[in-house]
Amino acid sequence: ERGTRIDLQGWPAAAPAQAALTKLLHDPMTQSLLADRDAAAALFATPARGALERIPLAQLEAANTRLGLALAQDEIDYLRLRFGELGRDPSDVELMMFAQANSEHCRHKIFNASWTIDGREQPTSLFKMIKYTHAQTPEHTLSAYSDNAAVVEGHFSRRFRPDPQTHEYRAENAAASAFCIKVETHNHPTAISPFPGASTGAGGEIRDEGATGRGGKPKAGLSGFSVSHLRIPTLPQPWETQRTLNPRMAPALEIMLDGPLGAAAFNNEFGRPNLTGYFRSFEIRSFETGGFEPKQGEGLVRAYDKPIMLAGGLGAIDRPMVQKNRLSAGDAVIVLGGPAMLIGLGGGAASSVASGDSAEDLDFASVQRDNPEMERRCQEVIDRCVALAGHNPILWFHDVGAGGLSNAIPELLHDSGVGGVIDLDKVPSDDPSLSPMQLWCNESQERYVLGVPQERIAEFAALCLRERCPFAVVGTATAQEHLVAGHGATLESAEHEGHDWPIDLPMDVLFGKPPMMHRDTQQVPDARWKPLQTSAIDLHDAGLRVLAHPTVASKHFLVTIGDRTVGGLTARDQMVGPWQLPVADCAITLSGFEGFAGEAMAIGERTPIALIDSAAAARMAVGEAITNLCAAPVEALDRIKLSANWMAAAGHPGEDAKLFEAVKAVGMELCPALDLSIPVGKDSLSMQAQWSHDGAAMKSVSPVSLVVTAFAPVADVRAQLTPLLSREPETELWLIGLGAGKQRLGGSILAQCFDGFGGSHGDDGVPDLDDPQRLRGFFELIRDAREAGLLRAYHDRSDGGAFAALCEMAFCSHMGIEIALHGWGEGRSDDACRTLFNEELGAVVQIASEDRAEFADLVSRHGLIECAQRIARPTTAPVIRIDDDGDTLAEWRWDELFDAWWSVTHAMQALRDNPECADEERAAVRRFDAPGLQPKLAFDPADDIAAPFIATGAKPRVAILREQGVNGQVEMASAFTRAGFSAVDVHMSDLIAGRVALDSFSGFAACGGFSYGDVLGAGRGWATSILERDALRDAFAEFFAREDTFALGVCNGCQMLAQLKAIIPGAAHWPIFLRNRSEQFEARLGLLEVVESPSLFFRGMVGSRIPVAIAHGEGRAEFATPLDRAAARVSLRYVAGDGSAADRYPANPNGSTDAVAGLASDDGRVTLLMPHPERTPRSANLSWAPREWHEDSPWLRMFRNARSWVG
Repeated sequence: ERGTRIDLQGWPAAAPAQAALTKLLHDPMTQSLLADRDAAAALFATPARGALERIPLAQLEAANTRLGLALAQDEIDYLRLRFGELGRDPSDVELMMFAQANSEHCRHKIFNASWTIDGREQPTSLFKMIKYTHAQTPEHTLSAYSDNAAVVEGHFSRRFRPDPQTHEYRAENAAASAFCIKVETHNHPTAISPFPGASTGAGGEIRDEGATGRGGKPKAGLSGFSVSHLRIPTLPQPWETQRTLNPRMAPALEIMLDGPLGAAAFNNEFGRPNLTGYFRSFEIRSFETGGFEPKQGEGLVRAYDKPIMLAGGLGAIDRPMVQKNRLSAGDAVIVLGGPAMLIGLGGGAASSVASGDSAEDLDFASVQRDNPEMERRCQEVIDRCVALAGHNPILWFHDVGAGGLSNAIPELLHDSGVGGVIDLDKVPSDDPSLSPMQLWCNESQERYVLGVPQERIAEFAALCLRERCPFAVVGTATAQEHLVAGHGATLESAEHEGHDWPIDLPMDVLFGKPPMMHRDTQQVPDARWKPLQTSAIDLHDAGLRVLAHPTVASKHFLVTIGDRTVGGLTARDQMVGPWQLPVADCAITLSGFEGFAGEAMAIGERTPIALIDSAAAARMAVGEAITNLCAAPVEALDRIKLSANWMAAAGHPGEDAKLFEAVKAVGMELCPALDLSIPVGKDSLSMQAQWSHDGAAMKSVSPVSLVVTAFAPVADVRAQLTPLLSREPETELWLIGLGAGKQRLGGSILAQCFDGFGGSHGDDGVPDLDDPQRLRGFFELIRDAREAGLLRAYHDRSDGGAFAALCEMAFCSHMGIEIALHGWGEGRSDDACRTLFNEELGAVVQIASEDRAEFADLVSRHGLIECAQRIARPTTAPVIRIDDDGDTLAEWRWDELFDAWWSVTHAMQALRDNPECADEERAAVRRFDAPGLQPKLAFDPADDIAAPFIATGAKPRVAILREQGVNGQVEMASAFTRAGFSAVDVHMSDLIAGRVALDSFSGFAACGGFSYGDVLGAGRGWATSILERDALRDAFAEFFAREDTFALGVCNGCQMLAQLKAIIPGAAHWPIFLRNRSEQFEARLGLLEVVESPSLFFRGMVGSRIPVAIAHGEGRAEFATPLDRAAARVSLRYVAGDGSAADRYPANPNGSTDAVAGLASDDGRVTLLMPHPERTPRSANLSWAPREWHEDSPWLRMFRNARSWVG
């Protein structure tokens, strides 16, 4: 528990003002606001347990509304029948459990429903159409539809992890790898409370990966957001109009200020890099049937008032762990993770109804709260279990999500064909007042339920104890498929009649055959949309507007808040080139710390056009995911596996039929034609919100929305392509456009910017993938051209059209572009707006002019001759110009377009972060002549100075030290192992318990992460755990005093060591590390200079300037006195691209005094630094590196220096 004192100068007298201030001061879900200190005594009182409630069968309808169960009438009738057969009334806990287990959120009733459309029975369900893709192309998929995530085949790799017995890190033998894939949505919670809603969305998806098979390891994440117009007060836009917003939902601006922070914070603290995503802002009211006025009055808008919050990723999994083992009678049922609290009650049911159909307090109650540090501890337990290989004690497990234990435990038992007896007294809880219903059904996060054999419990308990991860054996599996749960329930007592257990049900009441849904719907005549008058659009203005639209504009403000390098296996993040701009098409990870095999993932979505043609929107989503993924070296289309996330406003006129049409287009037609399969996905079918304003009914309905994520294994990550243009002379830019000359503008960003959503002609329509085989030809063309060495750069065409793609290539490369329309639109269109801003599928590629004939031959061989045009050439001038047969149609200064593209990032940073930093960054990045990252080396990274010592066969032991919440230990161990050390996993609990002694090591490395969740300040809890234990303090003091030892502290380890300076000789001058000046977590690739210091780690490196991963929230070095500042043994400093000490943001990412990034003790044996060189010992780990750098990055030298120093 943590208390915070707030001193107020006064308190408002008016009740509304009191309520508003109270809401600002605390989170009522997890905090209590007390008027004075004396009131805190109530926190330590033990309240009585809440009562069990029995609901008379005649009152089920009333209970349905009061408890927010979201049950349909046929389900109520079903419950009345089943409990009538049992001869009793249900308890509130049984009803809530049934509601969660059978909610649309959990049971996917609409996707499993039978359908009648316009009076015609449909032959199959939505889910069967999705499954058809896997039936047609099952190859390379190891698990589909049956687990928390799908599992697909990867390439051969070597897992690197601690030995279960010795805890020494080792690279295991190469084996065929596998990876799990999952993409979730968390739309309803994010609409109600954006930060915790998005945070727990990310956390829930991470748990899905961890709970796949008998244990997965989350590796890399993605996130995405669709919202309505932002309406940034400081950045009004001509396409935004004022309207009434739903008072029960967060507005789009609040969602995008807070939601991405929540998603990033969970990923950061858990220790998973977030490597890709998307952001769309969409809202339109100009639909009609007669004139160009709203069809149903002011009350209806098509928008994302209820947002899409996408959370997904991929994780590693050992192939022998893919299949779960069934529980048998007598096996223990275990809850792993945090305690129960009154958090997220009824979330599954709440997310299944249209927002506004339930009471506001139920909306609030359904939002969970996050604790990523606890989830990190759970994952460490899972990792330890998996490392036991064939002796893994976990038989079967699920993460605890929607419905809490009421959904997870019955699923665990049902999947194994067993029942169970659960003792509610054994469920860990932080709130003794919880009623049985609240205890069983709350959605407190960071929990898993597991089945473990009774004889393995002691072994499992030891693993949990080492990781300080709470767990409890809450029950036992039984042969009879019957569930009993109650306070004090045992196998013996459950057999005796007369107990009034809160739950006493045959399992088939929950999992039998509740009524199957049938959807009887009709198509609604298509609305006519206001056409776009391109002849009235000024081309210069169009370029600026399109680039400033949030969907096209820079996503920088969404990227730098998220750690992208933790784990040490990132090969491609969002940032591209020496100027580090977020324009990458896909994300790529390495399979292991050796070799270059990996995995890639990319997102596609084109949701607005679904208002005109939902099938086209679905095909375009699949197509865009593929064109994005083509930046990675994927071998074949059948290696690509898709996640499909479907959103719709089910029940709104016409939307059900549009959903069916979209699913059919993808599931039955497009994917089978291209050998693509969809082994995983999710639906969220309550994408509408309704409210009243001044007595008028208001409604917001999103389009039918499909977000596709494509995943594939990659043989060699080094063959990736990015939008970074080559500066070699005589190159040209080609567009491969899969519209084959069509230039449809319906639903485009240009149309949204100029109030003409229907396109430029009445029959213009929307972009579409008219011929699936063109996409196959495109994929094979890019693959073959890459292998032939013809492609210098690649960027897909999407929102904003080819113009936006070309501009982003120019921005990230600091080059100009001359665009030639002549021949591009000839015979197709003489309309420059259509040519530049249509959003047909395709990509822009850069080739050398001398390779033109060879490239054109490849284009012809793949049947794309009508799709390819030479459209532009890069220049070194700060100008982007459009010419048509010698006439200049438009010309912009580079910085003029860049400012438009950067405008949303600057405005959002100024509102969310320190506005001074926002101004400083804009001033730095908008300079065409800004130097970017300019590395300089004073040594040869290929020179292995540790080789003579490694050749002796000796491997000095280094302790890879971690505390609960630390997440950077594996990459640290890999870096030291690569330099010839024996790296040993040492948890602080090992030292405290005496299982391990520091004096057995030559050195230790304190790793990065969030020890104790940083609740007491970064590193403080970790340091205090040492300083306040006499034996531990003495052990560390003795270690530091030995002259044959070394220590390294990175990030959280740096912050911890800085607070141990009293027991470190020669460290009295060290600073403390405070909140970043930007007031934000900073994740960047920055430039460090190695300066003269006694540090053993940087010998022979002085004067070098090297790109490095930066990821921290509290890295601002501040010295206690000017004397300390003068005496500091600074070893690393942040520098600008030109090599000068960085005194401004973002080159100085945290505001450190004198740009300090790292320091040493007086004798150089102890070094601490905030950046992360351990994450980039290989050039392939760097977001950008000079082409001439080979496998070993310059940062490996510091670890080799340590090995050489030990001797």
